[in-house]
Parts: sequence; C-alpha cells; structure tokens
Amino acid sequence: MRKLKLGRRSARSASALAVGILMVTGLSATSASASSSSASAAPELGVRFYPDGNGQCDGPTNPPERWFSAADWSTPIRLDTDDRAGGCQLAFGLYDPSNSLAGLTATYTWEAEPGSDDTQCQNGGPKTIPIDSSLRTFADPIRVDTDGRAGWCNLTFALSGRSDIILEVQWYGDDGGDAKGQCKNTRPKNTSQIAREGHPVTVGDDTDGRAGGCYLSLRLNRTF
Repeated sequence: MRKLKLGRRSARSASALAVGILMVTGLSATSASASSSSASAAPELGVRFYPDGNGQCDGPTNPPERWFSAADWSTPIRLDTDDRAGGCQLAFGLYDPSNSLAGLTATYTWEAEPGSDDTQCQNGGPKTIPIDSSLRTFADPIRVDTDGRAGWCNLTFALSGRSDIILEVQWYGDDGGDAKGQCKNTRPKNTSQIAREGHPVTVGDDTDGRAGGCYLSLRLNRTF
C-alpha cells in the first residue's frame, strides 16, 4: 500500500515537471520569436507635424506623430503659412529596432535664403535626427511661419556615414509644380529628389498670401 502511494506521488511529480518543462519551453520559443521579429523589423521614419495657430498646416496633424516603414512614403503634409496668426511645427525621427541603420547620420537644416527675412525661419539651424533602437523619438522641431516678409526659408536634408542609404524627397505645389513660385526647387508631383551621402537636397518654402501651398513627402530607402 505504501509503495502504491509513493508511485502516485512520483507520477504527480513527474507530471508537474513535464508541465513545467512545457511552459518554460513555450516561453522560450515565444521570447525567441519576439526577439527574431525585432531583429528583422524594418526601420521607420517619423514625421511630427502640427499647427500652433490658424489652419495653415494641412495633412495628418491629428495625431501629430506618424511613423512609416522604410520603403513607404510618408503621408504628404501641406504648408500654406501666410499673414494669419501662428505657424507649423515640424520635426523628424528614425526608429531602428534591428540596428540596420548603424553608422548613419541624418540631419535637417532650416535657414533663411540669403537676403531673406530670417524671422520667418524660426527654431532654425542644423538638427540631427535621432536614430533610436528602443524608442520612437524626434529631433527638435522647426517652426514654419513664412508670409509676405522678404524672401523664403530653405529646408535641407543630408545623410552621411552610409553610402547605401538614401532619403527620397517629394516637394511640389498645389498645381503639381511650384504653386506660383511659392515652392522653390520643386519636381513634378510623383517624382522625387534623392538625398545621399555627400549630396543633400534643399527645398524652399515661400508661401504667403498667394493661392496655393507646398506638399512634402519623404521615403527612407536603401540602394543595392
């Protein structure tokens, strides 16, 4: 009788041990799967865009932060600042969970065209886009507030450290062109300029009271 009880206890212990092994094995497999998924995840380009006054900033501003997988175009934003109060806040970020962008430095610079009124180009200067593997973060924003004051503001995108990574830039006006001269250095709609190591891309915003605005869309890509 005592042997029978011991046998049952041993059977229960063996069963519990088997369940424990299965649970650990299953957890390990799940963790490995999640780790593998993260390791193979494509980098993402982030755009933060929102108004700080009247509706002069058209596009996806609610929520103001959007992320786009590499090789996908960001949703176009539209700049149409003029003499109305307020402007547009604009910033960019890169999320890289698999560290596939290691060695890359990406910047954007907001500055006045020589001879222009630089009060239209606020929070300017070069800004390094953070490339984070764990958090989706943004560089400091620029403030777009062009109007009837003299001249315009230039936005320059530059890459360095990696020759195989490119940033495609679409910049065009409401008419598919330069919107009556308000969108400088445009290309026809659905065509792009390419920023790569040693070759930045600069576009100019001179929106004011004239009809029309300028569209900006970006795509992070890789050459092979």
